[in-house]
Amino acid sequence: MLPPLIALEEHFFSTGVLNALTETYQEQFKHVPGLRDKIADLDQLRLSDMDKNEISMQVISHACVPGGPTVQQCIEGNDQLAAACKKHPNRFAGFAVLPMADAEESARELERTVRELGFVGALIDNRAQEKYYDGAEYDCVWKQAQDLDVPIYLHPTWPAESMAAQFTGNFTSGASRSLGASGWGWHADCGLHVLRLHAAGVFDRFPRLKIILGHFGEMLPFQLQRICNLSVRWGEIQRDFKTVWQENIWITTSGVWSLDPLRCILHNTPIDHIMFSVDYPLEKNENGLMWMKELEQSGLVASEQLEMIAYKNSEKLLKVKAPAR
Repeated sequence: MLPPLIALEEHFFSTGVLNALTETYQEQFKHVPGLRDKIADLDQLRLSDMDKNEISMQVISHACVPGGPTVQQCIEGNDQLAAACKKHPNRFAGFAVLPMADAEESARELERTVRELGFVGALIDNRAQEKYYDGAEYDCVWKQAQDLDVPIYLHPTWPAESMAAQFTGNFTSGASRSLGASGWGWHADCGLHVLRLHAAGVFDRFPRLKIILGHFGEMLPFQLQRICNLSVRWGEIQRDFKTVWQENIWITTSGVWSLDPLRCILHNTPIDHIMFSVDYPLEKNENGLMWMKELEQSGLVASEQLEMIAYKNSEKLLKVKAPAR
């Protein structure tokens, strides 16, 4: 029998954002049956799917918004999520959505959501349009996260207009969209962002900062040794990247349903920094459950390690408690 499962890259769209989505984004709804209803729901539809697939708790976050959410959209979305968490406190916890185009507003909203709404961190888009967060103006966000002792989940987002040429070529428009997003570009860009934070000394200034990466670490585990070797040339950085990887970075399984990546990760990533996630409703809870059963039967991890990945690491990092089964 599997241990309890806590999943922490699980999304919703607030009512205001869902109604304002562009036609381009809403095209996704055509390809995933029932996606619009599932991503809008914070009640029985979600809970029913969780129960069916043995998900004990979801840490819910707002899905990424093309162009980034406004301050008001963040406040409304966070309040909507907080109400759902209050209604189902044993099944739902919340990650805040932040208006990352404005660093100071983001720091304020992070503090409000953690102190007043009881959220356990934030999930933020990887960029605000073309802007990464390695500049000094974002130190207030990283400091706030460190002071509050909550993690920031760095989540992929849509490519900026200036990136379009990288994903356009002698292939279909569908291939272009996928290459720029979940087919490749999202993950490479998110991994690059972490390297930018390291190169800019963010982890030196905030040595207790906690960053979560989905999709088995956004490609970084598979280039880890090369990054560690070459990043010594990047300037006067006090904490080397191997230290940052082991102390500041957590990764989740979201949406990668193969044991092959885990075989690598178990050799270069602390076992207490690996956490289960699904990426619901963009991914199916059924796939996450099937993967955990495959892992249990594989012999790759001992029973205690399986429990750590399934829920114990999330409990420790987020200070939540999986409900008894």
